Amino acid sequence: MAEQHNTTSSSSAFVVIFAFQALAGMGINAFIVAASCMAWFKKKGMNSNEKILLFLGCFRFWYLCATWIYLIISVLFPQNLLDTGISLTFAIFMCFLSSSNLWTSTCLYAFYLMKIANFRHHFFIYLKARIDRIVPWLLLSSVVLSLLNCSPFLKVIDEENRTSPNFTTQGIFWKTNEEIRKHFNSIISICTCGFSMAFILVTLFAFFLLFSLCRHKHKMQTSSTRSLSMDAHIKAMKSLLSFFFTFSIHYILLITTVYYSSKENFLVLLLLVLQYSFPVIHSLILIFSNPRLERIALRILPCAKCKECARQPTETPMLCS
Repeated sequence: MAEQHNTTSSSSAFVVIFAFQALAGMGINAFIVAASCMAWFKKKGMNSNEKILLFLGCFRFWYLCATWIYLIISVLFPQNLLDTGISLTFAIFMCFLSSSNLWTSTCLYAFYLMKIANFRHHFFIYLKARIDRIVPWLLLSSVVLSLLNCSPFLKVIDEENRTSPNFTTQGIFWKTNEEIRKHFNSIISICTCGFSMAFILVTLFAFFLLFSLCRHKHKMQTSSTRSLSMDAHIKAMKSLLSFFFTFSIHYILLITTVYYSSKENFLVLLLLVLQYSFPVIHSLILIFSNPRLERIALRILPCAKCKECARQPTETPMLCS
């Protein structure tokens, strides 16, 4: 009895943490979307960086919103959740949004590589000159790859429709759950493959980008370039390393959660809490590494009235505004 009480208390604590985490992330990403839309209306257009941030903010907002809604339904109407098979719908929707979040983050790193890095290879120069035309195709590719990542769930629905063409919503969850268990290995394999491809690409982009920045920093040191430009490059490297560090942790947590998702224990809840913190932490990194977003954020925050907080952000080469 005491063990069951402790488990219930832990679950309740995690539910509260999930709720606050999701609401905070929704607010932060809604701010990114609103700021990008304001720039769009003001300039009657958007640059490539703002397009990627808009897509990323939208995907993360709806991902956290779906998580929050699922959490509310599972707490307030658990039986309704089981009887109507809403779990599968949320599983597909959240798998798509999670993959879109990962692939759009990869697109953002690819954009930074093209804009900031300085290599003399002809192919790199060709891509760098046409990056604004390539970005919409990168975003479209991220959506397509995310849909492919959800293909095992679509196979489950197709088999369920063929085996029970006249089924009602009553009891669909249990049939679907059986189909999911049957295809569990293929779901894990495809999800792991999709997530790993994104992580490998980000690792390569990070290596080339940091190599280019370190080489440029060394040239500035030997030529005694002014310290302001040096500080800007150091800040850019810190932002990129922060992004790569959080992305790596998120990837590890995501893969671990996929393999342990069939179990219900304290470890899975802890992994989920840490996993859902990525859209919050990385969005904050994006805001405070972008001078325009940082200025808007400091105007909104109450502490911005303080002179130390209201200082102008340092321009970094990472921002392509």
